[in-house]
Amino acid sequence: MASSQDAWYLSLLGLAEYFRTSSTPMIKQCIQCLQAVFNFKPPPRVEARTHLQLGNILLTHTKNTDLAKNHLEQAWHLSQVISSFDDVKFEAASVLAELYEQQQQIALAMPILRKAIELSQHNVYWHCRLIFQLAQIHATEKDYQLASSLLSVGVDYAHISNAYYTRVLFLLSKGMLLLIDKKLQEVQVVLSQAGHLIESWTGAPYQKEYLKVYYLVLQVCHYLMGGQVKSVKPCLKQLQQSIQTIMGSDDVFTGPSAGDMFLWMPKEHLYVLVYLVTVMHSVQAGYMEKAQKYTDKALMQIEKLKIVDNKPILSTFQLMLLEHIIMCRLVMGNKTQALQEISTAVSLCRQNPRLLESHWPQLHTLLGLYSMNMNCMEAAESQFMVTLKIPRDKELWTFANLNLAIVYLRTKREADFNALHDRINPETLPTHSHSLKAAAYYVQGLHAFFQCRYNEAKRYLRETLKMANSEDLNRLTSCSLVLLGHIFLSLGNSRESMNMVTPAMQLASKIPDVHVQLWASAILKDLYRICNDMANENEAYQRHVNFSQMLLNDHFQASQMAEHSLITWTQGNLPAQLPNETPCTSGVML
Repeated sequence: MASSQDAWYLSLLGLAEYFRTSSTPMIKQCIQCLQAVFNFKPPPRVEARTHLQLGNILLTHTKNTDLAKNHLEQAWHLSQVISSFDDVKFEAASVLAELYEQQQQIALAMPILRKAIELSQHNVYWHCRLIFQLAQIHATEKDYQLASSLLSVGVDYAHISNAYYTRVLFLLSKGMLLLIDKKLQEVQVVLSQAGHLIESWTGAPYQKEYLKVYYLVLQVCHYLMGGQVKSVKPCLKQLQQSIQTIMGSDDVFTGPSAGDMFLWMPKEHLYVLVYLVTVMHSVQAGYMEKAQKYTDKALMQIEKLKIVDNKPILSTFQLMLLEHIIMCRLVMGNKTQALQEISTAVSLCRQNPRLLESHWPQLHTLLGLYSMNMNCMEAAESQFMVTLKIPRDKELWTFANLNLAIVYLRTKREADFNALHDRINPETLPTHSHSLKAAAYYVQGLHAFFQCRYNEAKRYLRETLKMANSEDLNRLTSCSLVLLGHIFLSLGNSRESMNMVTPAMQLASKIPDVHVQLWASAILKDLYRICNDMANENEAYQRHVNFSQMLLNDHFQASQMAEHSLITWTQGNLPAQLPNETPCTSGVML
């Protein structure tokens, strides 16, 4: 029979639970009951558990994070020396480390997780969970090598613990980190190993399908990072089929084993992610209308998910979708809408400082591209120079250099262009991207054209065409064809010029790329005049006028928007919210 003292604190715990689980939770009364438990000097187990309960409730229902942290620290301190107390001990360590991480106190979070990992080797679930958590912190701190090593430990531990599903999750997570760290050769080894394990899977079919989606997402990203737009198509198609299978299933994807209770992300988030990689592919391939269609669907899905639970990953997906659709708008000649979406991206970053920390180079690159389209070359140069300050992303760094080179060509700054030579030489690019290498040949061809070195220009452009055609890079193909058409026209070879410009116009119309259409229509007008074909000359002239008028009207409208002043932001905090800034509710450039 319980002593009177035991009866008091047990009654208080029961009352606290009643208040917490009422149809209208009475959190204040719940907290008061739990705090009163300590007055009766309960046993260490009860004391530690009560501290953990208070810490969790304060975190969930109040803004008093300091008091929550104090309770969690006491729960962790007390529980470490209590045997057979895993649920409290490791939950306290995990929640406390997460709170420290949120408060940017990484140096406090890591020792707790290391100690908890050391103590949890007998508990498969908590050992795996804590390894994932510590690896995530190292990855956030960009210590990819240490994070990858931890995940390798997880692979081996899950294997000897018969947690086969979690073993593949650890392996795929390691592959994802290697992708982020651009260790592309190592990625292929890890993905091959994971692919083999998934193919030979003998567990539940729904688990296999979930792992397959994770695997295919990484494969698609691997191809897209290499600019291999054509090669990725079979993987992308498989991914789109697999996500439909998962979305149509009510199965729980975690396994029966205690160590197989993990998800990479919920299937609803995976669904948005598949939309995102489809948009990324469409933009690279030059299917702008398809990219717009899937962006709209993805953004609508994100808004629905944010209403239920506004997870940070959803804002990351939203920002990445905006980054891609902005490029689409610029290609299609819609600078006004691009500027509105840049404004939305800025607003999103203003609300999420961590997003700004990781995406400011992309924001400046987008502002540089917008400035180029507005013929604000000084602003474009300034924006690209900001992007180039931290060359941590070789692909983005190369992309910015190539566009900066075009700015120098358009402003006749030969010396500045030549100073970029080593950075944009297609033979020595610091990237494995097929599409960026093809773009580098195009920039060299454009430079030779401006220098009237036509044979050299043709040689570069034919290399671009060869590379672009091999991977269905439609925008580069259309740009190269129209430039070759211009070169042949300059050489007086109207027949060969027509053979280049006609398919360039057809392809540009399909994309659609308004700037290439404008350029091609001007050349076609001259070619038809040379051929004395007045009807087609008039038609080409009218098309040229229509494209020009559309671009001019859009140019004027964008220049009058308050958001246009964003092109002057090159350092420091984001500009203050502009009067017309879109709120966040959830020349030829390369």
